[in-house]
Amino acid sequence: MVIPEEFARQGKSQKVCKLHKSPYALKHAHRQWNLKLTEALALMGFEQSHYDYSLFTKKATGDVVIVLVYMVSLLVTGNNPSLINDTRCKLQQRFKINDLGELKFFLGIEFVRSNKSIFMCQKKYALELVAEAGLGGAKPAGIPLELNQELTSVKYDECVKHKESSEDKQVEDPSSYQRLVRRLLYLTMTRHDIDFAVQVLSQCVHCPKVSHMESTLRVVRRIKEAPGLGLIMPTRDTEQLTAYCDSDWGACVETRRSVTGYLVKFGKSLVSWKSKK
Repeated sequence: MVIPEEFARQGKSQKVCKLHKSPYALKHAHRQWNLKLTEALALMGFEQSHYDYSLFTKKATGDVVIVLVYMVSLLVTGNNPSLINDTRCKLQQRFKINDLGELKFFLGIEFVRSNKSIFMCQKKYALELVAEAGLGGAKPAGIPLELNQELTSVKYDECVKHKESSEDKQVEDPSSYQRLVRRLLYLTMTRHDIDFAVQVLSQCVHCPKVSHMESTLRVVRRIKEAPGLGLIMPTRDTEQLTAYCDSDWGACVETRRSVTGYLVKFGKSLVSWKSKK
């Protein structure tokens, strides 16, 4: 932050203003908060993950405490209640923190715990998405996309010049399509059943056509079929890691590239999945 010209004295123009406390609305406020929090957690014995900088872990005599940071929200968990409470107390001594108790809702994800498993879903987010799309009274769809449906871009249609492609016009307001796809992308965190469909539709956000919009609304109708679908994490101990993968050779009509997909299960829990060209 450079000092204003009218406040600069002769021969002391190199001085700058120093903020004793970063206002929340400033551009660098979040960075300063992150640096302060990272420093505090490091002094408490936590190690920052090199793969996810928002993840901090602390191990002590076989027990572990995990702190997940998102902006000004913190998620504290672990396998030792006394260490978790100790971490909470130390954080409250350093910062003004509101303790919301047991985890039930975090970043749009609902958590339901039992003795046998932890269930995660985005039901509230999914119902809001259906209502926003105006499909509250629409008929639900059993699958996200129609079988053997080929969605092509405008450039591809101009080169090939199919009769059907000339009737498939561009969407007048692409922003509505882009917003809908962005919301669907966030929903794929717990909905692996729509991951491939959203991956295909997200490739057409710059110049969507009517067919793309119709397919996107079909995905929303699929969500309406089961808005509470999510992930189940059993509490049973396991050391088994299983991975599955598949590939559709040359499936992309435009680029003739293969479409691959994989999923990884830790025990009976689905922990990672992806679909891409």
